[in-house]
Amino acid sequence: MRARDFLILLLVCLAWGYSNVLSKIVVGQWHVPPLFFAAIRFAVVVLATLPWLWPMPRPRLRVATIGLLMGAGNFALLFIGLQTASPSSAAIVIQIGVPFTTLLSIVLLGERIHLRRGIGIALTLAGVVLVVWNPNGVALSAGLWFIVGAAFAGSLGAVMMKQVEDVAPLRFQAWVGLVSCLPLAIGSALFERGQWTSAIAIGWPFVAAVLFAALVVSVVAHTSYYALIRRYEANLLAPLTLMTPLATIAFGVALTGDHLDGRMIAGAALALLGVLVVAMRARPKTALLTEREQA
Repeated sequence: MRARDFLILLLVCLAWGYSNVLSKIVVGQWHVPPLFFAAIRFAVVVLATLPWLWPMPRPRLRVATIGLLMGAGNFALLFIGLQTASPSSAAIVIQIGVPFTTLLSIVLLGERIHLRRGIGIALTLAGVVLVVWNPNGVALSAGLWFIVGAAFAGSLGAVMMKQVEDVAPLRFQAWVGLVSCLPLAIGSALFERGQWTSAIAIGWPFVAAVLFAALVVSVVAHTSYYALIRRYEANLLAPLTLMTPLATIAFGVALTGDHLDGRMIAGAALALLGVLVVAMRARPKTALLTEREQA
């Protein structure tokens, strides 16, 4: 990978990691209602990507469903979970999305699990279990259950996305924002109270947090990552994106005082190793033969 592109990927992962901790501050310390925060975030995304909204990608129903899963469903559950879960534990537990994606690919796309991917899934699950373990057994808090739900929603959306072709990244971001904003706003109006009061009480720091989450993370970082996907193989990029949970843990310890003990470090190492094993797929034999012929 070119040094410039690696720097871009590093900045993307740092932005994602910082966003996770910032979201914890917004919903956990500032007590901004999570559905409201998500709705405002996606409203800004829609405004920023409005020129790319039309024409709507096809198939329309599938694109709308993917947008709801990867937008409203994923972020609503994530923000609700971050009200009580620490960013560090959330960053580790959400890695369960990798086994989810693999299993859903089997069910929906007919893919097969080979030995290597099976080992990777087992390691990831073992790492997550170790993180939520206590002397009385496994204790997954309510917040972490929501994080698991967010991982499942994102994984299902990602698998469904594999069946949609030729969607420009900014157009996809525009429709994720559009289909997510309204249901989140309705959910906030029905189930949350004091949204605007809490936002106004925080003032400009809340505005800055929303702009960072919407513009820097959703628009700039995601679009940059999609551009890298087009340029490099997935089995090169996927392991490097493990910088995101590491950045989340580092920012969590520094900014929100996350407790990080030996058990969590071991669990994180196991989970990230599992993700790495799943991501590092074997190269196709045809590619290897081509290289040998060229040599």
